[in-house]
Amino acid sequence: MAAPGKCILVTGPPGVGKTTLIIRVLESLKTSNPDLKVQGFYTSEIRQGNDRVGFEVVTVSGRRGPLASISNPSSPESLRWPTVGRYRVDVSSFESLALPELQVREDTDLVLIDEVGKMELYSSSFFPAVLRILDSNVPVLASVPIAKYGRDIPGVARLKNHPGTVLYTLNTNNRDASRERVYSRLVDLLRHKNSTLHS
Repeated sequence: MAAPGKCILVTGPPGVGKTTLIIRVLESLKTSNPDLKVQGFYTSEIRQGNDRVGFEVVTVSGRRGPLASISNPSSPESLRWPTVGRYRVDVSSFESLALPELQVREDTDLVLIDEVGKMELYSSSFFPAVLRILDSNVPVLASVPIAKYGRDIPGVARLKNHPGTVLYTLNTNNRDASRERVYSRLVDLLRHKNSTLHS
């Protein structure tokens, strides 16, 4: 059964700093605990000048590859890719990078998932892998998109309602305070996890 507060979800409007918060919390955790075993990925914008032209997946270990790009079909195959707004989603590239990161090992201390959103959920293997992690004893730090028109994507709603989930909603005024709270909660979770393992 999931430990209380073991899944930390960060949400907020686009551009508010969800990915930045996750990366900075990870940096702080690694500084205070250099032996921390972290798996997972975050998504990063691809920009040309001032224009956002796509997104890439970046794993914690530094591997990277395309997630989505503006709908200029680069190949006949990409015409069949699912779309989100003006972006075509490269599901196979996403899966090749993200899915291995979601295979939790015995020594994994923390899993980062940025984000559980529409693009990522086009992978039929992704959400079951996320749920398996939530049902393990490994803490999770994940981001989810804010509800549009008051309605969550079904997968996001399931995460929010999962036992053991704590949700932080970011805005420009509370970002720094939220980062401190997320960091402190993870420090406590990791301490509890390690004391349980060694007791």
